Amino acid sequence: MSADGEQRHAQRMARKKALIDEHIAEAAAARGVVVVHTGNGKGKSTAAFGMVARALGHGMRVGVVQFIKGAFSTGEESFFRRFPEVAYHVTGEGYTWETQDRERDIGTARRGWEKAREMLEDPALDLVVLDELNIVLKEHYLPVEEVLAALRQRPPMQHVVITGRGAPPELIDAADTVSEMREIKHAYQAGVQAQKGVEL
Repeated sequence: MSADGEQRHAQRMARKKALIDEHIAEAAAARGVVVVHTGNGKGKSTAAFGMVARALGHGMRVGVVQFIKGAFSTGEESFFRRFPEVAYHVTGEGYTWETQDRERDIGTARRGWEKAREMLEDPALDLVVLDELNIVLKEHYLPVEEVLAALRQRPPMQHVVITGRGAPPELIDAADTVSEMREIKHAYQAGVQAQKGVEL
């Protein structure tokens, strides 16, 4: 790069740094945030459990409730159960098309929500992951307003991550950060079964 190019690059980076520093200075509030991972693409739960690992790295205590998964063991469950700082609860019985029993699914969701609500009232938990709760809400197994009320009343520094397809608009509006995973292609479309360490 020429000397002029180097100078232009340095000036551009200086302007960018000043802008970013200004935004950081404006973001002075310290409080717990609600993060929603939704969309049809892979990676919603994976991202949430990456946040669990990050929280543990900071010496934080974590609560996890998995609402839909439960018919099979997952790598994240096997791994994070090793940590005494993680309260891990699997309350699901498998995907809704497996059970084929709406009333049973509602009862299972309600039991999971009771455990989740306990966590959302516990100031000792710094991070709570509600895995696949969006599916529960999408299927109307729980009232959205009940979930929103519990989120509003949680301890002020507690962070919450909610995953699953079809996050309801009310939850998206209430969340601080929302990410949508978009599927471009997936191995199952080519006949590849779910793999340990990737999906399981």
